[in-house]
Amino acid sequence: MQSTHTSRAIAAGTALLAAVSLAACGSSGSSGADDKVIEFWDPYPQYAEGSDWDTYVKDCAPEGYTIKRQGLPQNDVLNNLTTAVKADNAPDIAVLDNPFMPTAVDSGLVTDLAEAGVDVDGFDANIEGPGIVDGVQYGLAFGSNALGLYYNPEVLEKAGVDPSAITDWDSLNEAIRKVVDSGAKGITFSGITGEEGVFQFLPWFWGAGGDLSEPESQAAKDAEELVSGWIKNGWAPKSATTDNQSASWDLMLTGEYGFAENGSWQAAAARENGFEMIPIPAKDGGVAPVATGGEFATLPYHKTENAEKTKAAAQVIECLTSDENLAKTNETIGYLAAKKSARETQVKENDLWAPWVESVEGARGRTTDVGLDYETISATLSENLQAALNS
Repeated sequence: MQSTHTSRAIAAGTALLAAVSLAACGSSGSSGADDKVIEFWDPYPQYAEGSDWDTYVKDCAPEGYTIKRQGLPQNDVLNNLTTAVKADNAPDIAVLDNPFMPTAVDSGLVTDLAEAGVDVDGFDANIEGPGIVDGVQYGLAFGSNALGLYYNPEVLEKAGVDPSAITDWDSLNEAIRKVVDSGAKGITFSGITGEEGVFQFLPWFWGAGGDLSEPESQAAKDAEELVSGWIKNGWAPKSATTDNQSASWDLMLTGEYGFAENGSWQAAAARENGFEMIPIPAKDGGVAPVATGGEFATLPYHKTENAEKTKAAAQVIECLTSDENLAKTNETIGYLAAKKSARETQVKENDLWAPWVESVEGARGRTTDVGLDYETISATLSENLQAALNS
């Protein structure tokens, strides 16, 4: 989740004016010169016009077309798309955060990619799962980001902690205790209300044997006890209850902490600061599953169909996800590719990604098995987590 991970929002009244304004930019139902402009919405407002990502996307324009890219906050993409589809003025491509996919499909906002000619074969099932609803693939993920357990080698060495010995919750807690006893601070994480906090909680929940169909199981209680215990023991900051992932990472960057749960999108910054990463341990040993992060390229629904425009939009998605370009696409946005061959290329060209492969390949889609029910499940997990952290 690069920023990423928010609960479903469809009809936000405060977003409607902005949505109508943006929807007016849509072109698939128009005629004339606009027929050669492909509207591309993504949730990466941090990549301004002229950035590497912006330039890369625009270079995928088919012959005779240009791409007009709009970077929006995660929720705004879905909110604005909802309004635009109703007005039959949707963009030609919309990149949606993966937990939004069941909502987008249920609301009739997106269409069958394979039917439009996009090659969806050969991608990893665990990463693509949220984009497949009732056997139809409505979204195609370029790749995924993931969570890991960063550590500061200098802090651990001073505390006499060997990171290779951290294999389960008991050994992790023992390591954090030693770090704090040495005079350093323990661990940072994001426990903020909502999907971002749930995203960080899920590895502990799944690592305890949890199942999303039972959000109030013993596994959930075990995971709540683990992370809330860090705060109660003084091993994690009280601000973890409200810290998002960025704020949590800023604490790690002070150099005062031994550990931080955070994402692969921080891998480059971690290397610059001398930090390293191990996969998040499961309760009784092994690697805990993490949630697939990242987004899905979709072809929005248009009442007024323009077959040639749809074909051109499909070619843009094909360009971004082709075997030839997939590694570069993911490298440009800092993800690991949704195909093994492309991941291997990334690791070969940039060893920064090597520690992340196991976590990405074992990651789980949040909505893959529970679909629309995930919204309620996530809310329950968040509410109970907040209660535990603040108890």
